[in-house]
Amino acid sequence: MYAVIDVETTGLYAGRNDRIAEVAVVHVDADGQVTGEWCSLVNPDRDLGPQHVHGISAADVRQAPPFARLAGQVAELLRGRVLVAHNLSFDARFLTAEYLRLGISAPIHADEGLCTMRLASHFLPGARRGLQHCRAAAGLSPHRAHSALHDAYAAAELLGYYLKMAGSPAPWTEEITAAARLPWPAIPVEPVAPVRRRAVGLQEGHFLSRLVDRLPRLHEPQGDAYLDLLDQALLDRYISAGEVDALVDAARELGLARADIEYLHRVYLAGLAAVALEDGVLTPAEQRDLVQVAQLLGLSRADVDHALAAARTRIPGQRRPRDAMRLHAGDVVVFTGDMRVRREDLKEQARVAGLVPRDGVTKKTRILVAADPDSMSGKAKQAQRYGIPIVPLPVYQQLLAELWVTQLTAGRRPAAIQ
Repeated sequence: MYAVIDVETTGLYAGRNDRIAEVAVVHVDADGQVTGEWCSLVNPDRDLGPQHVHGISAADVRQAPPFARLAGQVAELLRGRVLVAHNLSFDARFLTAEYLRLGISAPIHADEGLCTMRLASHFLPGARRGLQHCRAAAGLSPHRAHSALHDAYAAAELLGYYLKMAGSPAPWTEEITAAARLPWPAIPVEPVAPVRRRAVGLQEGHFLSRLVDRLPRLHEPQGDAYLDLLDQALLDRYISAGEVDALVDAARELGLARADIEYLHRVYLAGLAAVALEDGVLTPAEQRDLVQVAQLLGLSRADVDHALAAARTRIPGQRRPRDAMRLHAGDVVVFTGDMRVRREDLKEQARVAGLVPRDGVTKKTRILVAADPDSMSGKAKQAQRYGIPIVPLPVYQQLLAELWVTQLTAGRRPAAIQ
């Protein structure tokens, strides 16, 4: 009877570059009872926009299908049903735009469905237009906003309230009849599984858990290729989801089991400890760096202590890991994504520190600062092609603070305090 929909998007402009990042459909019968649900993240192949609002990360959608592969499933879920949403105009525009990008004219129109926001003026006079406010006015409990499935369920419950208030027959029988006759084009249904977002607070386990435990362990595994990749990933002291995938793939291609990788991680930490002790002094900053790297590698504080003890008897010629990333005056930085700090403020901070902010990524770019280090923005793709590090904002701010300290220690006062 009814298909209640909701979409989470990268922005507000369906006709431009913004895309759907999550879509949900909840089926409701004539009595207002939920009879089925479907939801999937969607890979928008671009930056995810205001992630602090919808809470979807690039790591969440990197394995999700693009809308093109879900188009047939969504069409079957909507076919012959009355389209319903809270602010139907918004959801309808985005669905229509996604189908048009595929060359498909889908019969999705805001004026041929039911908008629970518009219906509130009749059933909930005086209520504010937001979904939470309408639900409160109807005596319904709060829900988790900005999740496509939760919002669709919330709108479905509100529709059920309206149906009870309206009685039988429903006052929109014409819409029900028209929906059954809408000419949906034939769209192939691909056998692709929907991808759900992780539960709130649920984190992916350490990437070591994705490697197979098998015996016997390789004796003295030839892990130079893996360690070189690890060097690159740890340059900014942050391992993104994309880098995790690359490390796991490399381990599998090299025939390295989990025990081999744990051994190589200890080798890496030992090399880093040896570098820290080259001058005979372990500074607090070097200690913190070792602990941070150990955590990223799935090792413990005890492993750090062991690495430091071993480093005091370092064998000459032992492999030396790359130094951590550093910024220097004159380095070119580029920003991408919707961050809580205004872009112009970030650029000004960079200029004050002696960096050179630019709008586009070139081979001369030192780092790309991203709202999400797994970003699929055009800038991120260009940075990946050039091998330019992509760092999250907190890491960049730490690098920026270190640059300021270096300048002050050297007696060079940053532009802001000259």
